[in-house]
Amino acid sequence: MKVEDFDFDLPEELIAQTPLEDRTASRLMIVDRKTGEVEHHRFPRIIDELQKGDCLVLNDTRVMPARLFGVKEETGAHIEVLLLKQGNDDEWETLVKPAKRVKVGTVITFGDGLLKATCTGELDHGGRVFQFSYEGIFYEILDQLGEMPLPPYIHEKLEDRERYQTVYSKEIGSAAAPTAGLHFTNEILEQIKEKGVEIVFITLHVGLGTFRPVSVDSIENHDMHSEFYSVSEEAAEMINRTKASGGKVIAVGTTSTRTLETVAHKYNGEIRAEQGWTSIFIYPGFEYKAIDGLITNFHLPKSTLVMLVSALTSREIILNAYNKAVEEKYRFFSFGDAMFIRPSRD
Repeated sequence: MKVEDFDFDLPEELIAQTPLEDRTASRLMIVDRKTGEVEHHRFPRIIDELQKGDCLVLNDTRVMPARLFGVKEETGAHIEVLLLKQGNDDEWETLVKPAKRVKVGTVITFGDGLLKATCTGELDHGGRVFQFSYEGIFYEILDQLGEMPLPPYIHEKLEDRERYQTVYSKEIGSAAAPTAGLHFTNEILEQIKEKGVEIVFITLHVGLGTFRPVSVDSIENHDMHSEFYSVSEEAAEMINRTKASGGKVIAVGTTSTRTLETVAHKYNGEIRAEQGWTSIFIYPGFEYKAIDGLITNFHLPKSTLVMLVSALTSREIILNAYNKAVEEKYRFFSFGDAMFIRPSRD
């Protein structure tokens, strides 16, 4: 299968640069998983779409202010570092710009010496491994010095950091937000719960894969980076109970989807409590075992995320929906509008 098969024309002006003042004011395209029929609504319609006995699964990861700006101790050159994945103790995998200026042994200083990083290894795609040194608590220093790691297609400055966090974010560790969850407020979640819908939280820390384009011609040749996930006993029990009683499991976001499908494929459709690393790559031909429906944003052309949503229904249905979204001027990407792939209820 070719990467080009997942291309579509996206005018740059449809890329949302700032979040809407009201989280729930975004539009919601509903796409029937079986027929491909498309409906246009506002996001609060999602309350009506969920039914008693369903289970809504959200990713409670919290984004780190992971973008740091420092200088090389040796030359004073300005270096940008994006934290991606923590290794042992204070060792981190990162993306660096400009990477060519950072070799093993390079020391970078942040905040006039409040934080220092020594390069201990080189990775692909501009990646570097750093050993950090500091006094105090790392995340408190990061909160003081770091900036939110907005995607490269967003050029506007974010005035309120919390708008790049979900209202239920809890477990710090992501290099990017699980953006499908940005549309929810506590009020909407409460209304969903009042309908008899179970709400459960799992964790996947979004990492390098979010920033990597697909650079091969054939999908089968693309390698996904691994990301850390965690599923609790309570979440596993509730999801299994929902499936056993005939309810629908609705994932909020591709990150929740990848977590659930990773676990379900290990245990023949059952969800079990565990922690681990996943590099699952979902594209058409994949057999979904965990989720029935999906709430997601509109994604980049030719991206692994477009392939994932296509696998839940079909490439033709998704590309048709995306072309309609362009015609109707939906807002795309992180701060954009939402799509709900509605499960079949026969």
